[in-house]
Amino acid sequence: MRPGSGEIKVNRRSFDDYFPSAALRGEIKQPLTVTEAADKFDVAASAFGGGIHGQAGAIRLGIARALLVFNPELRSVLRQHGLVTRDPRAKERKKYGQKGARKRFQFSKR
Repeated sequence: MRPGSGEIKVNRRSFDDYFPSAALRGEIKQPLTVTEAADKFDVAASAFGGGIHGQAGAIRLGIARALLVFNPELRSVLRQHGLVTRDPRAKERKKYGQKGARKRFQFSKR
């Protein structure tokens, strides 16, 4: 993130090409719009792994943390909108003797 005209690039691709959904683009821009810094910074982010929604959340958190490094006084505004907290959900592990994390083998009474 550096001062600039408000351009966002993800994995060296255009922001609109990488995230075709308007909802995901809005989610990523949320920290910039909340702090009224949408046109003040150029953002170059790289995301890998997970799905497109997980990558959008990771970029949103990265932008929020970069804004905090730039100006620590923005913490209260970002915290009010829930942008400083990481999403703790993770994939549940596969259990032994089962097909997956929750799925069981079919039970046969006879």
